[in-house]
Amino acid sequence: MPARKTLAYAATAALLAAPATGSAEGVADTIYTGGPIVTIDDDAPTADAVAVRDGTILAVGPLAEVMAHQGDGTVLFDLDGRAMLPGFFDSHGHVLFGGLQAMSANLLSPPDGEVTDIASLQKTLSDWMADNPDTLEKVNLVIGFGYDNARLAELRHPTADDLDAVSTDIPIIIIHQSGHLGALNSAGLAAAGITAATENPPGGVIRRKDDGSPNGVVEEYAFFNAFMPLLADLGAEGQLAFAKAGAEMWARFGYTTGQDGRSSGASVDALRQVGAAGDLPIDVVAFPDVLADPQSIEGHVTRNYENGVRVGGCKVTIDGSPQGFTALRDRPYYDPVGTYPPGYLGYSAITAEQLQDAVNWCFERDYQILTHANGEGAMDMLIGAIGAARDAYGDKDTRPVIVHGQFMREDQVDSFQRLDVFPSVFPMHTYYWGDWHRDHTVGPERADNISPTGWIRTRGMIFGSHHDAPVALPNSMRVLAATVTRRTRSGDILGPAQRVDVLTALKAMTLWPAWQHHEEDRKGSIEVGKQADFVILSDDPTAVDPETLADLQVRVTIKADKVVYEADDATKEGHLDTGPVLRSPAAAHNLLHILYSGMNPT
Repeated sequence: MPARKTLAYAATAALLAAPATGSAEGVADTIYTGGPIVTIDDDAPTADAVAVRDGTILAVGPLAEVMAHQGDGTVLFDLDGRAMLPGFFDSHGHVLFGGLQAMSANLLSPPDGEVTDIASLQKTLSDWMADNPDTLEKVNLVIGFGYDNARLAELRHPTADDLDAVSTDIPIIIIHQSGHLGALNSAGLAAAGITAATENPPGGVIRRKDDGSPNGVVEEYAFFNAFMPLLADLGAEGQLAFAKAGAEMWARFGYTTGQDGRSSGASVDALRQVGAAGDLPIDVVAFPDVLADPQSIEGHVTRNYENGVRVGGCKVTIDGSPQGFTALRDRPYYDPVGTYPPGYLGYSAITAEQLQDAVNWCFERDYQILTHANGEGAMDMLIGAIGAARDAYGDKDTRPVIVHGQFMREDQVDSFQRLDVFPSVFPMHTYYWGDWHRDHTVGPERADNISPTGWIRTRGMIFGSHHDAPVALPNSMRVLAATVTRRTRSGDILGPAQRVDVLTALKAMTLWPAWQHHEEDRKGSIEVGKQADFVILSDDPTAVDPETLADLQVRVTIKADKVVYEADDATKEGHLDTGPVLRSPAAAHNLLHILYSGMNPT
């Protein structure tokens, strides 16, 4: 291993000069010390130092005991007062679509972007076009990601007319931050084949003007049917670019294991190719869509990684976006913004029969299933399907997962506990859309109980806390802060009784998602025998004011004892060897031409 780490403080000078003790099997490749180490191990929650050999943790504990594993070739890593924790484990996200986020026009609102109204959205798209003339000439397509009607001053979706003001010649497709809706300009509608005569697909809606013609906004399967064929035409190089850029973004935020939570065969192949080339900085677990791509699941599910990639099981999606009013509720939305019929409940993307078939297919094969369900009605469907499958196939240790569960009722928490369903919840909603949920989706009383981590912990259940990137940036510190404080953008605290302490929130980003993925024996805590996957933060999250958690920074990410990301000023020049991994999302834009080289919109 290159001598890329040093220990500079004087207090351990005598130890560093001491001869090695112990056998060759006990000599460390690297010893980490010099700052607080939060192990997420209840038996030994903190440590002075950690020794690593062959990418595996060799020793954890007091400095003198760990330094006994120093040898002539041992590299010493000075934490320089910063905090080291186990690498974050992604409870739910979409690594490849994170690559899309990194490479498209950024339509996010502050603090992640600059779009606050339709005029600034139009300017962002125009600026992107001006900055990428070669790409436009080659592919004749513009993709924008991350607009949120709840954050636009107009409180509505941009329409084809709004996007035509940017261009009437080049197809424009913009993606809602939820990933469940989008909008196209007139050229984009034509490219997608959407006309006044086009009927709504099952599980989707084409929004229309008074004369019946499409207004440019498409929901759920209407959106997927318009957009996904364009992605399918990316070609091999484009898929590889997505995989590289997405994995790099996860590493930048301290994730050492990512999830690709609704994969296709093409995306799994891309991840495998990137991993085989040695360019995947983190591990990625893929869960292909069981209804769309079962052939990518059957016979491919494994607990072992090959070049950093494995297929973990199945994914199925019942409903849509709670903030976009497409999640299936058990009661009408509180005050939906837009044109909705009286008593509007949202809708499901699939039927109860399709869901049962999907769950049965996975249970019969002992495959883990992750199910996207946001509204109470969708979760009622899931509870019924899981219950029927358990009756038919037994209580197997497949660890089924409810993903999001945004509007979960308390009795549904009881049902998930009874059925051994692991909740992977989305507390960042309290920050990004908490005010919107309070005022428009569910109302003030029920908004207090979205992402109900308090109810979950009261029952002794464990959970995962996720970012669902690219729905939001995979910002680990924002995940942590939202889970602890539940403070909204306006400063309100949404559901004080649902808050948890910092250590619980950290477990929901490390050890508990490792358990979710059947990897608790090798990841999620700093313990002897586990992988040397670490994240180094600017300060100890257990020791700072909880209101400042979002301000902490990821300084270094380490995968199996190899640095895969470092902030530009993380260490002194020459101390760290980052290898071929991209250093920042900005670098991902250099892949734009590769990304679009295989795209052939029609």
